[in-house]
Amino acid sequence: MAKGIPRRKPVSGRHVLVQADHAHIVKCSQYTDTAAQLPSACGNHDVDVDADRRIIWRRGEWLIADTLRRSYRVLLPGTAKPEDGRLQKKLKALAESGDSAFGIEDLATRLRFEFTEGNIWLGEERMVLLHMKALGSLRKELADTLGSDRARGLLTRMGYAAGMCDAELVRKLYPDAPDPEIIRKGPLLHNLEGFVKVDPVRIDADIAKGTYYSEVLWSNSFEGEVHRQIFGVEPGSTGWMQQGYATGYVSGIMGTFILFKECEEGPGQSRLIGKPLKGWAPAEAEELLRHFHPDAIADQILQLQQQVQGLRYSIEDSMEASDMVGISPAFKAAWLLIQKAAVSQITVLLLGETGVGKEVFARALHKASSRASGPFVAVNCGALPEPLIESELFGVEKGAYTGARNSRPGRFERAHWGTLFLDEVAELSMSAQTKLLRAIQEGDIERLGDTKTRKVDVRIVAATNVDLKQAVEQGRFRKDLYYRLNILPVLVPPLRERVQDIPLLAQRFVEKFSAREGKRPARITNRAMHALMNYSWPGNVRELENMIERGVLLTQNGEQIDVSNLFLTSSRNGPEVPEVSVDRHGKLLACEDHAIRELVEHILDKGVSLENVESLLVDTALARSLGNVSSAARTLGLTRSQLRYRLRSRKSPPES
Repeated sequence: MAKGIPRRKPVSGRHVLVQADHAHIVKCSQYTDTAAQLPSACGNHDVDVDADRRIIWRRGEWLIADTLRRSYRVLLPGTAKPEDGRLQKKLKALAESGDSAFGIEDLATRLRFEFTEGNIWLGEERMVLLHMKALGSLRKELADTLGSDRARGLLTRMGYAAGMCDAELVRKLYPDAPDPEIIRKGPLLHNLEGFVKVDPVRIDADIAKGTYYSEVLWSNSFEGEVHRQIFGVEPGSTGWMQQGYATGYVSGIMGTFILFKECEEGPGQSRLIGKPLKGWAPAEAEELLRHFHPDAIADQILQLQQQVQGLRYSIEDSMEASDMVGISPAFKAAWLLIQKAAVSQITVLLLGETGVGKEVFARALHKASSRASGPFVAVNCGALPEPLIESELFGVEKGAYTGARNSRPGRFERAHWGTLFLDEVAELSMSAQTKLLRAIQEGDIERLGDTKTRKVDVRIVAATNVDLKQAVEQGRFRKDLYYRLNILPVLVPPLRERVQDIPLLAQRFVEKFSAREGKRPARITNRAMHALMNYSWPGNVRELENMIERGVLLTQNGEQIDVSNLFLTSSRNGPEVPEVSVDRHGKLLACEDHAIRELVEHILDKGVSLENVESLLVDTALARSLGNVSSAARTLGLTRSQLRYRLRSRKSPPES
């Protein structure tokens, strides 16, 4: 045993842990030493208690450090001094408050409100506040239209989906938390979300072994209250969503199906028992499981909807290509013009910014037209060197110039009976514009170095991001060619005017790139989708496609695509949305601004210790106040005695 350390009698049972910031209590929780007794004494060495916590001796008190990098001070019975009356009262209150205080407070800090945007966030998930009466009306309407049994099944599956979402959220927020803490987050979330007050009676869980058994007490259930208001007092289970939630959450955490059953306990209270499927009697399990299977009527309705949708697509939307996705008014207006042009041979001029998808529109026009069986040939006029434009468009004969060893057709001939897409047509030279005009007017082309003309039947679709009318006025584009191409101009809207289409386009690209990468299609988190919807998109649809491709590549198979996978740098130039959070008492607190969040991230990335950060803050405050301790303390939000204590602690040598 190390010298200078007093021997203490091992203490068992429950110990109050107070997160210590030197002399001040910041946060608190409780800890039950179930794996080992507190050691009587130890040196400056770690003593393993279990796989997740360590006990360390520091400065005459026990410290416990867990994997979440929090430090706690353990005040053993009798160690508090008599004059610490306020501390004794605090510890007594903590001991009587139960062990969920710290957990519910930590979860509450994940709840944020964006008043100006109408968003509520719990971690990365967008939440909504609903009136209890509205949910009661939904419950009654479901029971009246589908029957009580089918209504129960529908609400149970709804709760199951919510539980699975919360399990995924907790796994992401607390990746290193021990099994008991992960399991306890479910009841705490149920409390936080306002469903029911959950008091655990017994929870035995081992995620690695797949063993689970729990008993909890439910009280103050919103479902029970709503059910009694609508249907009166009835025997049997009323917490349909709550049962589904418990099953979904624990099943998501355990990785195996854990079935829960509500048992009547007394007025306003019930007992919930959960265990693996094999732990239930076959008849009892079958009775509970049927509420988790989709109803046959619902399946039939879905099948009929799919058949009707298929018929509608085959009749009304037969011309729509798979890449043409959108519901916004701007998109619909452009697509309506394309549909009308598809039934004729009219020349179409596609206008729009770079990256809006002009070629996609051109391909959709080709597929929807009577030329769909013919070739679609695209040429970027801006990428062709001036000496090669004529040979590329109209072809070349053998010996036409040095190096022309073979005859080859040009793009016009290759697009015979099909569609020729001329992108960036404004980049053509004046001489090339003259030959293009003749080919469009007469349908005749002449290969370079040839003496005969060839007839071609080609549908011309041109595209540009330049104002051709202005180019004509400036003498950069032929007026007669402009009028020949501008028969049916179609303006392809930029993505910032198609905000409603962003979720559809993003999902389309996720499926596309997931199939290419051999991954299961991932879901984009609500937070990431919110960021996509609020981005200005200077690169339009092409930028969105590239961003989703990157997100699919950086996301592991089965994971969700998060903001960090999409925006690798601070490229979001949309307005900063003010956020607030809530404390454990439900009071609104302002969140840190963007600069502070970036500073915190930088400190954590650099591995700067808490002691160094505190020293830097104290030194800076003293420097700004010219050494005035009282002024520096006010700057830091401390009292003068508190700051002086910190200064003395820094100067005093460390104890054994």
